[in-house]
Formats: sequence, C-alpha cells, structure tokens
Amino acid sequence: MSSAASQYVDEHHGFGTTAIHEGQAPDEHTGAVAVPITLASTFAQASPGVVAGRGQANSFGKGWEYSRTGNPTRGALERALAACEKGRFAVCYSSGMAATTAVTHLLQHGDHVLCIDDVYGGTQRYFRQTVHPTYAIDFDFTDFGDFSKVEKLVRPGKTKLIWIESPTNPMLKVTDIRAVSEFAKKHNLLLVVDNTFMSPYFQNPLTLGADIVVHSITKYINGHSDVVGGVVITNSEDINTKLRFIQNGIGAVPAPFDCYMALRGLKTLHVRMATHAKNAQAVAEFLEAHPAVEKVCYPGLKSHPQHEIAKNQASGFGGMVTFYVRGGLEKARAFLENLEVFTLAESLGAVESLAESPAIMTHASVPAEVRKEIGISDSLIRLSVGIEGLPDIIADLERALAAEPKASASHNDSSGTNCICHHHQQVAPTAPTATMVRGRGVIYTRYVVNAKEELYARLERPPTSVDEDGDASWGPVVICAATTWEDFE
Repeated sequence: MSSAASQYVDEHHGFGTTAIHEGQAPDEHTGAVAVPITLASTFAQASPGVVAGRGQANSFGKGWEYSRTGNPTRGALERALAACEKGRFAVCYSSGMAATTAVTHLLQHGDHVLCIDDVYGGTQRYFRQTVHPTYAIDFDFTDFGDFSKVEKLVRPGKTKLIWIESPTNPMLKVTDIRAVSEFAKKHNLLLVVDNTFMSPYFQNPLTLGADIVVHSITKYINGHSDVVGGVVITNSEDINTKLRFIQNGIGAVPAPFDCYMALRGLKTLHVRMATHAKNAQAVAEFLEAHPAVEKVCYPGLKSHPQHEIAKNQASGFGGMVTFYVRGGLEKARAFLENLEVFTLAESLGAVESLAESPAIMTHASVPAEVRKEIGISDSLIRLSVGIEGLPDIIADLERALAAEPKASASHNDSSGTNCICHHHQQVAPTAPTATMVRGRGVIYTRYVVNAKEELYARLERPPTSVDEDGDASWGPVVICAATTWEDFE
C-alpha cells in the first residue's frame, strides 16, 4: 500500500531485512515469493464507483482502480523505499527529474527557492531554463557553508523552499543537513535533500530534519543501469497527499516492470553500497598519492574540508570520487579514452564503474561562468566506482593516468581529412562519418563523430589557445577567426 505509513521501519529491523521484506510479503493469492509484476492498466469494480478490495490498498486507501493512480507493484516499491529512508510516505515517478518536477509543483507563481550552488546539471538546467521563465519562480544558487550570506538571500514572504544535495554533484561538497534544517525551520521553509549520491543505506536526511528526500532510483537504488525512475519521500501526510495528486495528474509514473526491477535492486543495496564505498575509499587514496593528480574530492579523505560533517551525519562516504588531473583537457581526454574497466558514460551508482567529464558531459548545460565558480574545469573527472575487483579498478586507473595525450590536429587546409566547410556544406570524403556543422570558415577536429556536440560543448568557454591569425583552439577543435557563435545552428 503506497500511501499508508510503513508498518515497520529500520529501528525494528536491519536495513537489509527492511529492503528485502517491507511491502513484499508473499502474494496472498498464489504464494509467489517475488512481488508479481501487475501489468493491468485497470481493475474491476464491485459496483459503479465502488472499488473492490484486493487485500491491498491503492494510493487513496481503496482497492486498486487504475494503474496511473496506483499499481500493486509500484505500491510495494513505494512502501519499501519509505521504510528504507525511515520515512512514512514514498511517491514514485518515471525518472529522477520527474520527481524533481513534482516537488517544484508544490510551489506557486512568484515563489523563491534557495538552491545549493553545486547541483546536478539537469536540476540546474530545469530550474534556470524551465521553472524560472515559465512559472516566475526565482532561484538563488548559493553555498550553505556560511549562513550569514544565506540569510541575506531570504526574501520574507517569497522564499518557500531550500534545495540541497549532500554530497553535491559533481564536487562532492558536504552540507551540514542539521544546520540547514534549523535555518529552514527558523524561516518556515521546506527543506528538500537530494540523497541520490549517498542512498538510504548511508544517509537518512529525514532523521536529520529534512522535510522531503528525493532520489533518482536510476542510480544506486536500482544499481544495474537498466531502470530509469525517481522517488520523493516525506513524513508529512499533507505533502504526500499533494505529491500523489501531482503524480496522478501529470501521469509521470514508472512502469510496473521498472518498479519490479527497482525492488530487485533494492534488495542488494546494502551489500552493494558497502563494496562501492570500500572501493571508492581505496581509489581516492590511490589518486591522492598519484603524481598525475592535482586534487581529489572524496568525503572519506581526511583532506576533504567537510570530512567531519560527513562522518557525523552519514554512516559511510559513498561510491563517488571526483578529481583534477594534471595537464588540462587533453590529459583528461587521454585518461578517459584509455580506460578499460571503467566505461566512459554519464550516470552513476551502478555495479559497473563509470567515468565522465562533467564540463563536457553531465554539466555542459551549466553556464560557463557558473562552472568556473563552482570548480568544474576541463581537467575535472568524475568517477562512479563500481563493485568490480579492487585490483582491477586500480590497475585500470594507473594505466589510464599513464596515457599520453594525442597530438593536436594541424590547422592546415591541405590536411583536410576532417574538414567541415561552410562554403560547400559537405564533409570531406575521407571523413564520411563526420557530423555536419554550419558556419563561416573551417572547423578541424580529430573527433569527426559527434563533431557538432563537441563544438557546442566548447564554444561557451575560453579557448585553450589563439594563434597569430586569430584562430582559436578548444583542444581538438579549431575555429577560424571569422567564425562566431551565431554562425552555428
């Protein structure tokens, strides 16, 4: 039953027991031990307007009625997630961003939100480019380490909500959730914590004073790179009622099969997270001692500025590691292109290790000046450390760190193989897989596949070099002096 408060929470059972059993009793009709995947879109009613009981309740405390409103498989997942997060209510959505969208629907036209400055790129993009212009909801992005500065941003009567991540994505800054909760209560604000990076196994923000917890189920909760989903968890019956109405109204619900897969992943979360954290700690210590690495960000390191806060509010440090490689973009690219155990891909929290460049990938949509202020440079690399064998993970990192950057492409028309020219709008025959980009002058790139994406990712930040002719180079991309941003579609 997805809306009713969980019958027992973690104080009665260990996390693993809760994750495996809460909301997942053997099926009363068949005795099936695994939660059935209920694919039905609608359910029979005993009489017009009277929903027949089925031994379980739907979202509104009745028998099941319609799967957008409530579904038995989704109900089992919601109940289990609420219990694991030590909350009363959980509402699942079709993605983490759908969950974020649902929370913003608690706000009204003209409201104001205080948001952590280092926030997931998709969240920041949604807040800046959709919520603000569409609903006239204002956002201030700030660091919650200095409340005297945050105090000045509060707009009496307008500020309604605080949104934080702890640790943040991608810089892994840790925010004192208890302190932010006290600040929020002082100003009568809702506190929302995106707990995706820590998972409910390592951190429970509701017990630290948060009003709402958000997760991308896609990440650690599911943990196998094969489900997209999100969840909002709260102890407030009023907030739960509103969120469930939003869930039903906008229809952003996860499919029953996805709910089943997420439940299956949740059962092993405690085992996986322990290994993620063990491997990540070893990786962070290895990188911190490596001469090719400039700086490592990981809450489990004593060098991390919020290490003590992390120790006090979480039972572990998670599986994410961020670091700066010496040598700038070209060295970072060489590292990423020479990984074998790690997969170069966006996302995180899966059993396999993933690596990415936030500046070009997950946070490319964040304005360049904001990236610079936060610390997201071209040399920054984010690792989602998986649960493979630790010696294999370390060996892969060591090998990739030793890789040398490839020579930059020569800016010479005669070399021409990777030339994309505006005048005749065609790609050189020797590069048939190149993506066409329109603009004056000539663009040369060694990376002919996805050349357009490469260009878009780089144009908003300063070039790495400008030659005597005024031609600018963004690593592998060279743009003639006559070219401007407006020339490209």
